[in-house]
Amino acid sequence: MIVRSFKDIEDTERHIKSKSGTWESKRIVLAREGVGFSLHETILYAGTETSMWYANHIEAVLCVEGEAELTNDETGEKHWITPGTMYLLDGHEKHTMRPKTDFRCVCVFNPPITGREDHDENGVYPLITETEEA
Repeated sequence: MIVRSFKDIEDTERHIKSKSGTWESKRIVLAREGVGFSLHETILYAGTETSMWYANHIEAVLCVEGEAELTNDETGEKHWITPGTMYLLDGHEKHTMRPKTDFRCVCVFNPPITGREDHDENGVYPLITETEEA
């Protein structure tokens, strides 16, 4: 059994701040736990824009605080995401988030991430395995 709090993760290697400066993530469950998914709390900062494309992962996102506009960059379709709303990127959709307020969400990734990932120039997390060097 693993019991871990956000406070336990704060300012550790599991607390990632993006190179872009638009988000931070507390990575609660990672690939090293061996459970087949990873679980994170992520905050996207108000007034920013983050374009993402999880070409190597499926992601489910549940908003728990804040408001943001989600745009499917492939279709132009827009969705307003508020607390209690979930979106699932089951087709590896390119998308952009534009938070009106600080936007806090809980995210699940499959395959699980290692904790070392950050978006590349295309908004993609590379597919890193635990056997690769940090």
